[in-house]
Amino acid sequence: MGIHLTAVVDPHAQIDSTASVGPYTVIGPHVSVGARTTIGAHCVIEGHTTIGADNRIFQFNSLGAIPQDKKYAGEPCKLVIGDRNTIREFCTFNIGSPGDVGVTRVGDDNWIMAYVHLAHDCQVGSHTIFANNSQLAGHVQVGDWVILGGFTVVHQFVRLGAHSMTAMCSLLFADLPPFVMSQGQPAEARSMNFEGLRRRGFSSDRIAAVKAMHKALYRQNLTLEAAQAQIAGLLQKYPESAPDVLSMLSFLERTSPQRGIVR
Repeated sequence: MGIHLTAVVDPHAQIDSTASVGPYTVIGPHVSVGARTTIGAHCVIEGHTTIGADNRIFQFNSLGAIPQDKKYAGEPCKLVIGDRNTIREFCTFNIGSPGDVGVTRVGDDNWIMAYVHLAHDCQVGSHTIFANNSQLAGHVQVGDWVILGGFTVVHQFVRLGAHSMTAMCSLLFADLPPFVMSQGQPAEARSMNFEGLRRRGFSSDRIAAVKAMHKALYRQNLTLEAAQAQIAGLLQKYPESAPDVLSMLSFLERTSPQRGIVR
């Protein structure tokens, strides 16, 4: 543990005494690193970046650089990373931008593989898995338990609902609702993430409700409005699944007509 002699750490940076910083890593003055977080060699961590506890950051990462946004003019925007995340090699996480919330945020317990890019103002939940070379443009919102296949590319302002999943090389131009598995360029809905839900302890009733939501959205040729009405009717039929149904309805209500959902 501790800071390697070759690391360049600004004296104003706040590094917990139990954290470690590898050789040749550079850390700027507005960076805060929490307890027991380990940072590998040759990383650059700059900007107003806050990193929580028990993270494992591998070598050659760039965290907290300014956004790739021509409108950015030096505003003190932020990158906030939670606890217990694994961030593998060559990832780039940018700070937020003044045109949005001003914060790029990563939750807890995420498994982020090599060469992942998080552009400005991305909001990533917890328990996600991003496979190698997943690329998120600005303002993307990712719910909890989302899995991105390798080389997935997500268009700016797209939202991915909780428990959704993409196959390798998927290209998302539209919002991906909760529980939906998608594939293609552009991505199309293939099924629901039933195996993932079983592994997370979903009961048979909850999975039945997810199947019913999938049928309403993708198997009955309904308009989005008609599908929402049918999904709302599931609240009485599957009371145990009320949080899942409400999550889907909330997601669909916030989908813009211009972007739509993956169909």
